[in-house]
Amino acid sequence: MNIVRKIRKYFIMGSQNCKRNPEKILEEAALAGITAFQFREKGAGSLVGDEKITLGKRLRTICREYNIPFFINDDEALIETLDADGIHVGQNDVPVEQLRERYPELIIGLSISNETELANSNVSVIDYVGAGPVFGTNTKEDAKQAVGLSWITTLRTLHPDLPIVGIGGINETNAQQVITAGADGVSFISVVTHSKDIRRTLNNM
Repeated sequence: MNIVRKIRKYFIMGSQNCKRNPEKILEEAALAGITAFQFREKGAGSLVGDEKITLGKRLRTICREYNIPFFINDDEALIETLDADGIHVGQNDVPVEQLRERYPELIIGLSISNETELANSNVSVIDYVGAGPVFGTNTKEDAKQAVGLSWITTLRTLHPDLPIVGIGGINETNAQQVITAGADGVSFISVVTHSKDIRRTLNNM
C-alpha cells in the first residue's frame, strides 16, 4: 500500500477521546475500512507511563491483525517501544530531519498550517503533510485557528506530488469537500469515537 492510499481514512485516537473501550472502537474502525491509525494519548484524562504503553501495545496489535499502519503522535520515545510504522509531528516537536536520520524507514508526517510554516519545513524528508486545521475543532486543546479548504488547495498547487491529509474538524458532512479541495485523505477523531455506527460513518467519508 503506497502512502497516498495509507492516508485516505486516517483515524486518530487516545483513551481520552473514548466513551467506551478504545480497543473495541479501533477494531470496529479497522473492520469498517480505516487505512491508518495514529495513537494520540495526549491531553486531559489521558493515560501516562505503563498504562499508556500497555494500551499502545494493544492498539498496535489490532493494527497488525488488520494490516493497518500504526502511527504515534509526537513522542519519539514510543517509536521503538511500540514498534511504530510512523510518527506524526508538529512544528514545535522533534525536527523531521533528525527523525529521518535516526529512522530512515519510518513514515514521517508533519503538520503545516500556513505558508510561513511551509517555508520553514523541509518537505523533502517527510512522507506526507497534515494540512489544517481545515475546520474548527474542540478535540485538540491546543488547536490553531481553522485555515479552511483554501489551504489544502494552495498546498496542492505549490506541491502537486506531496501526499496531503486534511486535519481538524473533519466529519461525514465535509470530508468529501476536503478531498475535492486537493487532499489525498482525511484524518478524524471524534466523528468515529462518538459514532453509534462506525461502518456507516466511515462509508460516508
